[in-house]
Amino acid sequence: MQGKPRPEGVKNDLSVAVITLNEEKNLDRCLQSVKGLATEIVVIDSGSSDGTRKTAEKYGAVFEFRKWTGHVDQKNHALKKCSCKWVLSLDADECLSDELRAEIRRKLDSDAFDDYNGYYLNRCTYYLGKWIRHAWYPEWRLRLVKRELARWEGTNPHDRLSVVGRTSRLKDGDFLHYSYRDLRHHFEVSLNYARIGAEADIKRGRRFRPLKFFGSPLGRLFKFLFLKLAWRDGWRGWIITGSAVMTAFMKQCYLLENFLTGRSENHLK
Repeated sequence: MQGKPRPEGVKNDLSVAVITLNEEKNLDRCLQSVKGLATEIVVIDSGSSDGTRKTAEKYGAVFEFRKWTGHVDQKNHALKKCSCKWVLSLDADECLSDELRAEIRRKLDSDAFDDYNGYYLNRCTYYLGKWIRHAWYPEWRLRLVKRELARWEGTNPHDRLSVVGRTSRLKDGDFLHYSYRDLRHHFEVSLNYARIGAEADIKRGRRFRPLKFFGSPLGRLFKFLFLKLAWRDGWRGWIITGSAVMTAFMKQCYLLENFLTGRSENHLK
């Protein structure tokens, strides 16, 4: 893909970076949405056993296998593999709406596009048959950046893209997130994120604190019900709120387990 001419009528080169693991169905929708925008597509895969590679290559993507090293490190590797000045980072279960795609194309063809080093896009999530307009919306995410000035940061699994310099927002349309297949998938991912988050805290020297055992779940409850007005999404909003509270509580439980186990081992020595 490197050296491929940019799409006709577009002044600025754009790489699209995606990390994958068994994302055959989602990846097709994702890459279809950037067709005609991207000069280059880079897919970093951590060991798919389905047709992910075939789907990526259908769109002419650079496809590389790389052992999973965590959300932040994996996405930074994908960023470094891109060769264009501008990079759009998407998850495989995300895609551009027609409106946002059109705005990005206008920006790529504009001399003023270079006035900023990064652009925030608004994400809208599809959950159990409906678009969520409160609990997870608006959700501004920095995803379109100048490659040499950007890097992924944060604590696994909560990665975030950062960039040096001025940023702006693209307000015409959303990028779309097809997050969970069903409730089971949602809860499995939530519990997995709670475990990964606790492990990341332990590695950084953060330990169990009784105040957070109660405060963290209550903070999530307040955020979703009173700040995000999740109840306006109906029963889906209540499920999302309950899951957020559960995730925060389980993370604290994992930290407590580590604390109790460590204390018991020290007592036996």
